[in-house]
Amino acid sequence: MNFEKWLTLVGKSERTANSYSSAISGTISEWANSAGLITNNLSEIENEKQLIRLSEGIKKLPIFQDKNTKGKGMYSAALNQYAAYLKDLSNENVQEDIEEVLSNSETNMTEKSALVNARVGQGKYRRDLIDYWGRCALTGYKNIRLLIASHIKPWRESENQERLDPYNGLLLLPNLDKVFDLGFISFSEKGEIIVSDSLEDVEKIGVSRDMSITLDNSHMDYMAYHRDIVFERNV
Repeated sequence: MNFEKWLTLVGKSERTANSYSSAISGTISEWANSAGLITNNLSEIENEKQLIRLSEGIKKLPIFQDKNTKGKGMYSAALNQYAAYLKDLSNENVQEDIEEVLSNSETNMTEKSALVNARVGQGKYRRDLIDYWGRCALTGYKNIRLLIASHIKPWRESENQERLDPYNGLLLLPNLDKVFDLGFISFSEKGEIIVSDSLEDVEKIGVSRDMSITLDNSHMDYMAYHRDIVFERNV
């Protein structure tokens, strides 16, 4: 399944799908090649981690920043969607993250155990979130057996300390965890829900535009990262 087809399957219009696909294989690849960041084409990359590393350099290019601003975020949205596409094609992300933790010689076994458990939403990290929230952070649903310990700032972008910080976590029902993780919803500094226009039929998946969440000051930097980097802007 190619990127353009995947985009239509996740709800993008054919026009948007074509624009994002063309940006990845054409314009953005040309900019990255000219800057010496790559020697091939972005469409040939099949590893999400590799794309994310490249995207950090690409997004710093003056031409990217200029064109992205003029295009109202279209080019950054294309990169984010391509990363989501690569992630969706692979079910190995969690295992890769665990292997990375276990292979780190600078981390002792106690820390490794805590990090692995935090990655899969278990152990002390989950207990800390249950102690803090006590219920679904958004709906108030109380059966903790159905709730997922979710990182606000994604695991792969977090330092080890952030990965274990309970203020970098929400306790959510599975449907809300999924849309939050994918960046279809985020929250303002006041805790008001922000819903992407890309999310269709919001009521059918339990999302209401009048939802809100109670955030502590310690959540703010993490949530700001989620709004700025993870949230799918309305393009």
